[in-house]
Amino acid sequence: MERENKPTIKENKMGVMPVGRLVLNMSLPMMISMLVQALYNVVDSIFVSRISENAFTAVGLAFPIQNLMIAVAAGTAVGINALLSRSLGEKNFSRAKQVALNGVFLALLSTLVFILVGIFGVPIFFRSQTDVTDIVDMGISYLRICSGVSFGLFFAITFERLLQSTGRTFYTMFTQGLGAIINIILDPILIFGLFGLPKMGVAGAALATVIGQICDMLLALYFCRKKNPEVPLHIKGFRPSGEVIREIYAIAVPSIIMQAIGSVMVYGVNRILIVFSTTATAVFSAYFKLMSFFFMPVFGLNNGLVPIIAYNYGARRKERIQQAFRTGVMFAVSIMVVGTLVFQLLPGTLLGMFDASPTLLAMGIPALRIISISFPVAAYCIICSSGFQALGNSILSMFVSITRQLVVLLPAAYLLSLSGRLELVWWAFPIAEIASLTLSTIFLRHTYHRYVAPLQPHERDTGFAGNGGAAAEQG
Repeated sequence: MERENKPTIKENKMGVMPVGRLVLNMSLPMMISMLVQALYNVVDSIFVSRISENAFTAVGLAFPIQNLMIAVAAGTAVGINALLSRSLGEKNFSRAKQVALNGVFLALLSTLVFILVGIFGVPIFFRSQTDVTDIVDMGISYLRICSGVSFGLFFAITFERLLQSTGRTFYTMFTQGLGAIINIILDPILIFGLFGLPKMGVAGAALATVIGQICDMLLALYFCRKKNPEVPLHIKGFRPSGEVIREIYAIAVPSIIMQAIGSVMVYGVNRILIVFSTTATAVFSAYFKLMSFFFMPVFGLNNGLVPIIAYNYGARRKERIQQAFRTGVMFAVSIMVVGTLVFQLLPGTLLGMFDASPTLLAMGIPALRIISISFPVAAYCIICSSGFQALGNSILSMFVSITRQLVVLLPAAYLLSLSGRLELVWWAFPIAEIASLTLSTIFLRHTYHRYVAPLQPHERDTGFAGNGGAAAEQG
């Protein structure tokens, strides 16, 4: 059988490497690559802001659809990742291959859906947010390119998660880094028409983005084919499996919804803020770009933890699951404490990167200071989410996200906006994080007692494994 034909494959590092080092080994490359992603998002916006504030606002209003694409791609990848890592932990290599190929098939289907969204949905989307013709025209131009040429995004994320599932996160640092660097290089060239090329404005920013994603995809595919023997991508004889797809989406759909809710939240907040002015929506866009410097590394940490926890759950390694979670919380909260300090001490400097007008600064400085109060709490909740996802209970993460963003944040923002004081609207974010903290803690206790506590201590964890034993698990 398939299991018997794989005797030369060694125990995956997710089952034997000391946990502290494993979390860094799995997460650090992804944290670095996602930090680079955050950097190019900010750089992209810096260049766009030099066109005009309306251009900056148009790109900001496009965020919900872009985030929706990322939600579908990354959410589906969470399902692929968790199911694939669990199969590898169980040494079921035939199942792992099947999961991987069906994941690639789903990336193709997702691409086709968003091509249709780009053709038919984008104009309606922008006109529902504003009647400023300049903003609408630039937004449509930008978003149609991003959604119409989205195959680079979907396949890149899928291939990167296949590498991540086998512990080869080091390669994803290169794939995402390549895409980000190409985007940063092409941005000023295509936006402002350097080196004899036509000046394309916001369309140039979109084109730079999709070219970077395609380069990311190609390098990730190369690494999957050459460096990932546990998950061979041989499509000969492949047929989509309804059973596998259902299992992937059983984990992925709650994650997709959880991330897509962010699109609904941003759309709703933009509708609330634009009543004050288009500059208020520009402030919100600037905040989202800036906070990604700290949230993206934490999401990278989250992505690194999911396969660690899933693998060790499949391998019945209780102590390693606990250690991985504690380590993740410590790292995530530390990152966000730094983020809070930066936002509290340097808000004007941060906003100044976007060629901020005095009006934007007056609105933005209190916004950054108020929202950033909740960063450490958000870090803890993100790591709780990784535990829920890895153990196949993503619906809990979805429930927390729905409560935070739709049940609490949006209504609170609307009610506070009725005061006519913009600075009060920003307090909706800390209020929502209190709800998220409460639910995450309750669900964490439930998840631990249902899934982790019943596991029997592994012989390595109790010290009965001879030379390896408990000593191998320190760190």
